[in-house]
Amino acid sequence: MYRYKKEEKRKKVMPIPKPRNWYAIYTRAKAEKKVYEQLNCSGYEAYLPLMTTIRQWSDRKKKIKTPLISSYVFIKIEERKLNNVLSVYGAVRILKYLGKNAIVKEQEIEDLKLLLNNGDEIYVTEKCDLIKGEEVEVIKGPLAGLNAHYVKEKNKHKIFIKIKALNSYYGAEIPLSFIRKKEKIIA
Repeated sequence: MYRYKKEEKRKKVMPIPKPRNWYAIYTRAKAEKKVYEQLNCSGYEAYLPLMTTIRQWSDRKKKIKTPLISSYVFIKIEERKLNNVLSVYGAVRILKYLGKNAIVKEQEIEDLKLLLNNGDEIYVTEKCDLIKGEEVEVIKGPLAGLNAHYVKEKNKHKIFIKIKALNSYYGAEIPLSFIRKKEKIIA
């Protein structure tokens, strides 16, 4: 009977869940969709931001889905399991920052999803020499809840989100009445 109680105590101990973060996987050229599909089929939580673009052929125009960020797929995984992902055909390496695996913030992934669900024209600014604008929050419309930076170019009001790990900016045009200056929290 003593042995039964001891085994019962062992069963009650729950393992501590390991934290899962988003990481960026660099892929072979034009292999983003294949890597994304293989990751999903393998049971991983992956994200591939796609935008709709119109391609012109000699005889027709066609809407196609293309990756917003060329050669990158995002995956939410425990860091210790990250190297297993490189066995997927088309995955080249994990994005690094200062010699460590670069973590993409959960908020940055959510901002990307919100921006892409807007349905309006999305444009990409590759340069990092943007005029630093005020941090704003979208309060109306389909992008409500998005945290971004405001930039005014040629009398057009635009917002940008930044993915720090990729050092990239993504933006959309928005009415000025849809945004407000984000209040700074002093800790």
